[in-house]
Parts: sequence; C-alpha cells; structure tokens
Amino acid sequence: MENQNKYILTERRGQIFIITVNRPEARNAFSSETSEQMKEAIDIFEEDPNLFVAIITGAGGTLSAGADLKEAARGARRSTSRGGFGIFVKPPRKPIIAAVEGYAVAGGMELCLACDMIVSANNARMGLPEVRHNLVAVGGGLFRLPKRMPYHLVMELALTAEMLPAEVFYKHGVVNRLTEPGKALETAIQLAEKILENGPTAQIATKEIIRRSFEWTEEEAWTEQKIIAQPALESEDRKEGLKAFAEKRKPVWMGR
Repeated sequence: MENQNKYILTERRGQIFIITVNRPEARNAFSSETSEQMKEAIDIFEEDPNLFVAIITGAGGTLSAGADLKEAARGARRSTSRGGFGIFVKPPRKPIIAAVEGYAVAGGMELCLACDMIVSANNARMGLPEVRHNLVAVGGGLFRLPKRMPYHLVMELALTAEMLPAEVFYKHGVVNRLTEPGKALETAIQLAEKILENGPTAQIATKEIIRRSFEWTEEEAWTEQKIIAQPALESEDRKEGLKAFAEKRKPVWMGR
C-alpha cells in the first residue's frame, strides 16, 4: 500500500492501480482535503505508463456517503483541477472501475458515474438524495445517469431522494456486476484483469469515442472517431498486437 496520503490510499497490483477512500469514521464522505488527494491519485494513474486500469473502492465497508456536509456548512469547497471529488469533471483517459460496498449515495453515486464500469455488492444502496437537504447533485449525476438509465426512473430517484438497492441499477445496466457482500473489490480486480488482456492504447481511444459519442451527429462521428483512433492505430501496441496474432502468442503491451 502506498500510504502517501491520509484519506486516499493507493496500491499497485501489476498494471492495476487500486484507489481506496479512507475516511470510514465519516462513511468516506469527501472533504476538500480528500478531494485534493483523490485528484493527486488520478494524476498518478494517468501519468504512469505502467498503469493501465484503476479501481476506486472504500475502506470500512462503504464506498462513499457523498460530500462532507459539516464542512460544506462551513463554506468549504471540494473542487480541484479535475472538478469535484478530484474526478467529476476530468476523469482519467484510461479505464476505471468503481467497486461498491455499503453505500454509494449523493457524491458517492456521482463518483461511480465518473467511472467506466461499476461492480457492486448485492446489498449495497445507491442514489442521489441531495434534494433532501435542498442541495442539487451538481457532480454529474443529473446528466450522466439519464444517459444510462430510463428518464422517468432517474427523475423519480432524484426527486424522491430514495436510495435504492444496487440490484435496481444492475437491472437497468448501470451496474456491470453484482457480487456477494465483501466481494466487490475482488470481482473488480477480475474485471480489470480481463481488460488488461487487450491493447491499452486502443482502450484509451475506445473509451474516448464512446464517452464523446453522445455529443456528435453521425456525420461528425465518422470524422471525430478517426482523429481519436489514429494514435492507437499508429502505436507500437498495434504492431505488437498484429505480430502476436501472427505468431499465435499473447501480446506484451507497452502502453505506447
């Protein structure tokens, strides 16, 4: 464990980077310091050429209960150069998975939605209950979730402030995998290992095309995807992928 910060712990497992929110006494609520430390962890992941997939999880049996409302009441801000919680506005270009135990609510839910995949324990609960305190979910939840779940369900969820079982989100395709309690991180690592079998530069391009596809008309998409894909198609990894196929062996990816 690379314990360089108090509230965000990081660990390297080969090419997987595990980021743990470590404020269990506050149900992993995000303070301004937690947000800044998350931003630093995402920067490390983004900049290290030997790290290809990240996982965000939480200590103490829960992912995050959202923002530290006591700190918010004092007027503190949790924004960073990557936006709120150190990730909302500018998630990493590389694949990232949320591993959920306990609760992922309010900003904790938005933390999940900033990730590319979600693995959750089957007894976890998720939701956007901000209106309960006359707050607004401005961490991306109100525009990311409607792209991934039916409109009327999102509206009910956000306006009633209900926190629903992870199974509901799994049913509607928001959660990728359901696990037994205590197994979310283990299953997320297994999912990350499957991702590692494939070309990392192509995955960066693929993620970016999928993420931006909502912004484009079909005509624009043909042009824009070519620009994003070009670095991967000209990379050493592409040559290695084709060479490994011809030689009937597993490729050795370099991330360049």
